[in-house]
Amino acid sequence: MNLSIYKILLFSLILNFFVSSAIQAQNTGNGKLTGKVVDVQNNETVPFASAVVLNNSTKAVVRTAQTDADGNLSIPNLPAGSFTVKISYVGYQTMVKNNVTLVAGKDFNLGTVKMTASKGNVLNEVAITAQKSPIQLGIDKKVFSVEQSLVSEGGSATDLLANVPSVQTDVDGNVSLRGSTGVRVLIDGKPSLIAGGNVAQILQSIPASSIETVEVITNPSSKYDAEGQSGIINIVLKKNAKLGFNGNVALTAGNRDNYNANTSLSFQNKKVNLYGNYSFRRGNRIGGGFNNIEYLQPIGELAFADQLTDSRNTDKSHNVKAGLDYYLTSKDILSFSGGFNIRDNDRTELLDINKYNAQRNPLELSNRTNTNLGSGKSFDTNLDYSHKFKPGEELTFNFGFSKGNNDNFQRYITDLQSLNGIAPGNGERRTNDNEGDNKNYNIQADYNTSIGKTGKLEAGYRSQIRFSDNTTDAQLFDYDLESYRPDLRLTNLFDSKDQVHAIYMNYQNQIGKFGYQFGLRAEDASLVSNSGGYDLNNQLVNATSKIAYKRLYPSIYLTQKMEHEQQIQLSYSRRVNRPRPWDTNPFIDYGDPLNWRRGNPNLLPEDVHAFELGYSKFWPKVTLISSAYVRRTNDLIQRVRSQPDENGVIISTPQNLTKDLSSGLELIAKVDVLKAWNFTANVNVYHSKIDAVPAYDIAGNSGFSWNSNLTNNFVLPYGITLQLRGEYTSSQVLAQGRRKSMYTFDGGAKYDFPGKKASLGLNVRDIFNTRQFGMVTNDGRSIVDFERYMTGPMGNITFSYRFGQTTFQKKQKKPEQVDNRPDEGQF
Repeated sequence: MNLSIYKILLFSLILNFFVSSAIQAQNTGNGKLTGKVVDVQNNETVPFASAVVLNNSTKAVVRTAQTDADGNLSIPNLPAGSFTVKISYVGYQTMVKNNVTLVAGKDFNLGTVKMTASKGNVLNEVAITAQKSPIQLGIDKKVFSVEQSLVSEGGSATDLLANVPSVQTDVDGNVSLRGSTGVRVLIDGKPSLIAGGNVAQILQSIPASSIETVEVITNPSSKYDAEGQSGIINIVLKKNAKLGFNGNVALTAGNRDNYNANTSLSFQNKKVNLYGNYSFRRGNRIGGGFNNIEYLQPIGELAFADQLTDSRNTDKSHNVKAGLDYYLTSKDILSFSGGFNIRDNDRTELLDINKYNAQRNPLELSNRTNTNLGSGKSFDTNLDYSHKFKPGEELTFNFGFSKGNNDNFQRYITDLQSLNGIAPGNGERRTNDNEGDNKNYNIQADYNTSIGKTGKLEAGYRSQIRFSDNTTDAQLFDYDLESYRPDLRLTNLFDSKDQVHAIYMNYQNQIGKFGYQFGLRAEDASLVSNSGGYDLNNQLVNATSKIAYKRLYPSIYLTQKMEHEQQIQLSYSRRVNRPRPWDTNPFIDYGDPLNWRRGNPNLLPEDVHAFELGYSKFWPKVTLISSAYVRRTNDLIQRVRSQPDENGVIISTPQNLTKDLSSGLELIAKVDVLKAWNFTANVNVYHSKIDAVPAYDIAGNSGFSWNSNLTNNFVLPYGITLQLRGEYTSSQVLAQGRRKSMYTFDGGAKYDFPGKKASLGLNVRDIFNTRQFGMVTNDGRSIVDFERYMTGPMGNITFSYRFGQTTFQKKQKKPEQVDNRPDEGQF
């Protein structure tokens, strides 16, 4: 580990100690509430359950807290008085304890709180004033509740992910985790076929309002797919979680003709859970940028090339999802779900391209119009079955199939301008018709059982098979014939079959306050691609490439719980970052006239070894999570730039470099400053070192980078909540240059109508129009200064309405102290 990281971690632990001491010195209140939360069926502890203490007289929230990783509850500094205690966790009934009386100077022990699973493993709506805890910790993941993200309401999944700690998104929708773009993004635990699997377009097509939680898994265990250099982001879509008949509708309108609509209906009783939702999104993005090249070794007279871009991008998508859970017996559940997506993407780019000599005198001036008419649709189906043999022992099975297509018709028109009074020659006109079809199969079985009092064994099998078929029909305008003719040089066929077969086993246990988990995953992976194109003699040439490997992926987690709600965890896992099919497609994408892109059929997967040391501490009003991490990546994949050709065109191709060593420290803090104000802060400081690669004239690069964000939440009078958020990302080193720094500010507000059945929200993203993405690269032959940005702030206003009630259960009388809901129990 880098020495400076040790210093940062040491400083963090010292700071934590002093902050802990200072807060404990202030918490010398009258009494403390303690207890232990367990599952009523198997007596397993329920970690990180949410607890709320309400004043019996005023119904005001006095204190909120979470159980620790061992299910222990401790709420200090409570005044004397009479209270109601509510304890809740997803999948369990909310447990209520009335008339808890605290006497000055004495503690109150709730004893063992036994939580009962909700009918159908769902949680009924509980009408209390406290909000759901925004962060829940598991042994190998962090779960972020996104229902409180006001600044992303009415936006897309891209906008919402930008508000999740550890996650960053750029203006094109590309996602990174802790500064690394090698992240695996899943929808409900599976890859999506929307837009052919293009993550940026997938996230743009999903409304933020359809998302329940975001799971961030920075160092996944062997139970998870080994894919993803820096980890996994799993987006969990909303599913019915309420008894009876319920529904909601949300309508959003924004500037620049941005609109969203989302509606859902659900019904659940003791035998069935039926749910469905529909969403429509129209996103209109206006942006621009520049791409300026300085040729360090002039090509004839050509020394500079400047490109200015103005872009318009309109996305329209319809999403439908429906499902049925049928409870065959008390131990057997059969589920069927399906989803459908249809979308259109229209993009227009206006480019000014000017070439100059060394004295900045123009050599060629041109204008180019790029248009793309895109369309596509996809559907997915899943069949799930689960059987509980006994408490703590369960078998689950999943079969999933998805199919989709993505078509793009592209037209490129280049017109030359007169220069020094000389009439220009003919420009260039060409078209590309791209058609892509994709199919995914997923077969999975998982088994888990309890061993002894605290042991647990997990084992499973998974097969993922993906087929991709793409064709490109290119045509070039012939000015002599005054018609388009086939351009065989850029016409091609490309198909691939990507399959991964895996088995895994995890064992975890606990000895006192020390817990451990060991896992091993074995994968047999292969990627076979076939490409067909034409050579200089217009003869069809076919080529086949195959990347196949078998690997073992171990994972280790060691956890030590300490006094005063502290925990230290040390973990290691081996990961892989597989090249995507489009990374291996050898044919050229010439959408950018000065910077062409093509794939590399001989790419090897990245081999990643990740180490992480985590420390967490819980105070009554403060949650602190810190992680020091080291990630070594062998066969690092980054795009390498070619020598410019006679027209100044540079081709970038992904290549396997030697290795990258990244190390960093991340801090996440949730602080309840006042009853009406809390904030979540996230800081990530990391160092990256990329070795030299003489074969590609890469001298190596290293440097520090950091990013941070701060989200403030305010509860105002008259049912109004306010959220303000700021984010900053520093410059970041690359193999041949650096990414530029970026910062942005967002704000949102929400008004809940009386009864809280309806709400009205307003937000503005990128308030000061500062969210830009750029990089500077220098390969010794040319310097490229590149930047992309979206024009102006984006504002939305959203109206939401919720309806429904529990219809099949008898209503209970309301006692004076608390409103006891149908899915609540007494303890």
